[in-house]
Parts: sequence; C-alpha cells; structure tokens
Amino acid sequence: MKIIRVLLQKEFLQIFRNKSMLPILFVMPVVQLLVLSFAATYELKEVDVALIDNDQSALSREVMSRFQATGYFNLELETFHYAEAMMAMDQGEVSLILEIPSGFQTRVREGRVADLQLVIDAVDGSTAGLIQSYSTSILKDLNAEQMRKIQMESYSPQVQKVKSIQVIPQNWYNPDLDYITFMVPGILVVLVSMIGLFLSGMNIVREQEIGTIEQLNVTPIRKYQFMIGKLLPFWVIGMIDLLIGLILARYGFNIPFLGSLITVLIVAGIFLITIQSLGLLISTITHTQQQAMFIAWFLMVIFILMGGLFTPIESMPMWAQNLTYINPVAYFIKIMRMVLLKGAGWPEIQFMVYGITAMGSALLLISINKYKKTVA
Repeated sequence: MKIIRVLLQKEFLQIFRNKSMLPILFVMPVVQLLVLSFAATYELKEVDVALIDNDQSALSREVMSRFQATGYFNLELETFHYAEAMMAMDQGEVSLILEIPSGFQTRVREGRVADLQLVIDAVDGSTAGLIQSYSTSILKDLNAEQMRKIQMESYSPQVQKVKSIQVIPQNWYNPDLDYITFMVPGILVVLVSMIGLFLSGMNIVREQEIGTIEQLNVTPIRKYQFMIGKLLPFWVIGMIDLLIGLILARYGFNIPFLGSLITVLIVAGIFLITIQSLGLLISTITHTQQQAMFIAWFLMVIFILMGGLFTPIESMPMWAQNLTYINPVAYFIKIMRMVLLKGAGWPEIQFMVYGITAMGSALLLISINKYKKTVA
C-alpha cells in the first residue's frame, strides 16, 4: 500500500505540474458538453420554403400560414416560376418548394382530389425525412378540417352530427420530445470516455519518451502496483469530470434524474476502469505518444459511431449490432439514458454492467501482463 501511495503521489504531482493539461482535464469537457449538446441534434429548427401559389385563394394562403405557424418553416421566396424556385434550391437557399396549383380551393370545396407538390432537398436524408413528416402532418390536419366543414355544410345539424376520433398522445420519459434531453446523457459518456482513453493511452508511453520508465523498471515495484498507480489518478479525475457534467446536465439542461445517482456513479466507476484499461493496453504496445493517440482515436471513433449516440443500434445492420456487444461505450450510453430518463434500477441494467465488468477485468489483466518490467 505504501508503494501504491507513493506512486499515486508521483502521478498527481506530475499531472498538476503540467499546466497545459489542467484545462484539458477540467475545462474542455464542460465546453464540449455545452457545444455538442446544442450542435449534435436532429431536431428540425428552421426550414426555408419557396412558395409557388398559382391559386391565390384564401385556402392556399391558409396552407402556407399553417406551415409558418409551426415555427419550423420560414417563407424565404414567393414566386410564380418553378425554375426560379429550383434555382434557389440548387443554391442552397431553400430546402422545400411548396407548389399550389390553380383551382386548388375549388377542388377542395367540391370534395374532389386536389393535388399539392412538395419538392424537398434530400441531400441530408434525415432532415428530408423530418421535413416530409412535418409537412404531411400539417396537410393531413388541414385536410381533416376541410372535410369536417364539407360534412357540416352537406348535412343538417338536426339530422347528423359530425363525429371524429380524437387522439391525445402522451410521451413517456421525454414529454416535450426535447432532443437535448436525449443527447446529453450520451455526450457525457463520450466525454468521460475520451478523457479516460486518451490520457491513459499516452501515460506509460510518455514515461518512455521522457526516459523515466527505465528508473521505474529497476525498482521493486510490481507490475500490478505500477498499473494501479497509473490508473487511479485519471480514474479520480474522470469521476470528478462526470460529477461536474451531471451537475451541469441537471441544472443547466434540466435533465430529469429519475433514477439513482449512486447507481450511475457505481457503473461509471466500473466503466472508467474498463476504458482506462484499454488505454493502458494501448500504451504498453506503442512506442510514441503519437502512435498511442492514433490508435486511441481510431477506437474512439468506432465506439462513438456504433454506440447508439447519434443513430439507434436497432437500425444498424445485424453485423454492426453484434459488434456492439464488445463496445463498452454502447453499454454505458444505454445505461445512462435508462437510469436518468426512465428511472431504471439494478434489475434492468445488471446484465450490461456484468458485460462492462467482464471487459474491464480482461483488459486490465491483459495490460498488466503486456507491460514488460525488469525487476531489480
């Protein structure tokens, strides 16, 4: 224990003497959380629309006003020429062309088929899908309202009353459908992972580059003591960063904490050991910090893209879904969302925790075994 205490003292002194590292450890995660939480979103904020209103009727004007009333659609261009609207779309000035043909109101009032044309810029497929979904919903509501008016005009109120089915949606866990609520727990996991993987990945190899590894190798320090001394300082810093992020998530982004904070911290502690063990393994098989950084970044990109942060794992091909079983980041992102947003407890997350623990144990044993030490 005395040897480990001395190693920990050495590591903490080395960390806090490096003035350029302190902002990376404590300032960068906060800035990244603030930036990514607002930037990494698939919410539809504002769609610029080109309107071609060939009908010039009260109903055609109501169609556009319905779009604008949602707050998502902005009338950028109003023209009678389709070529002009297409030019605006080609130049990226508009994402949607709404074309209303002449005689539109007359057809609707007579109960006949009335066509509308929506031309959507689908370079970004996800955004195009949202535009189509929102537009379809607006037009369906308008159509239903017009049909009710026609029915009321066709029948006497004493003979028949128009009845309709009302659907009242209730959204669980994220009632306001706020995308930030969904993203922040996952972004917290990514930031903690980056700190744990990158810094531990460059730890041992940095000792090699500055020439102090030889001095440590000729001491009676055992390999497991050396690894613990390298792992614990960044584990403590990672937990502090996570706590700062959780406070910011709760009071800055109003993320609901429906589950147990103790559960989150316990799982986070196990996860950090796992991700740092992978970093230490990288550090034992590389010879320069540049090599360690490249390998760590390569793995981190895979972990993020296949971790369910931006796209659901269920939407991935089957081979990609199978790979997530060995992705600790995917497990922890799911656990964070389940505990914080759904109030999940140990029964719901226990098998994922077992998976993280198994990976962490294996990686730590392998990294200890891979570290080559000359005993005095």
